[in-house]
Amino acid sequence: MAASIHFAQDFSRPLVISGPSGVGKSTLLQRLFAKYPDSFGFSVSHTTRNPRPGEVDGQHYHFVSQPTFKSLLADGAFMEHAEFSNNYYGTSFETVRHIQSQGKRCILDIEAQGVRQIKRTDLNPVYLFISPPDLSSLRARLQGRGTETEASVQKRLAAALKEISFAKEPDVHDFVIINDDLDRAYNLLERIARGEKIASDQLPPLDD
Repeated sequence: MAASIHFAQDFSRPLVISGPSGVGKSTLLQRLFAKYPDSFGFSVSHTTRNPRPGEVDGQHYHFVSQPTFKSLLADGAFMEHAEFSNNYYGTSFETVRHIQSQGKRCILDIEAQGVRQIKRTDLNPVYLFISPPDLSSLRARLQGRGTETEASVQKRLAAALKEISFAKEPDVHDFVIINDDLDRAYNLLERIARGEKIASDQLPPLDD
């Protein structure tokens, strides 16, 4: 039986979540969707890359060709888009509208570059930044994956520094959660997702 939810005022606004790679966003969101399967919807991005084994079109990504993606981009279909490793990724306005039409709150997992783009639209979401307690913790988490080379870890840490620096700019995010304890971080995420107002954590220093 799905958990009941109290709909606070901000529940109708999309929730944009950002944070460095390896900070635990996916783990937190999986927990939220498991508890409230009928209350939230995750925006499925478009991409031009090929599906990986086990990925389902329309569930993990909307897999499209580069000409199709560029045509959608030219038509203004994307609220944010980016290019990584010669592939395009984008979040469409239609995806968000579809989730909202079902009475669900749309949740978007967006990179800092995408946050900048969305701020130029009329989407009017709530912005939440998930931060590591410090860079040492993030480094250990990335190395613990066992899938990252040292060069890759250093690249992700450099990107994390830029994201935290951006997050420290005035009025970038409405809320900040430090993921120093999974249960604590999840409790705060759930309250924000339900539309509650909470006191933000303080972002960690950058000279770790």
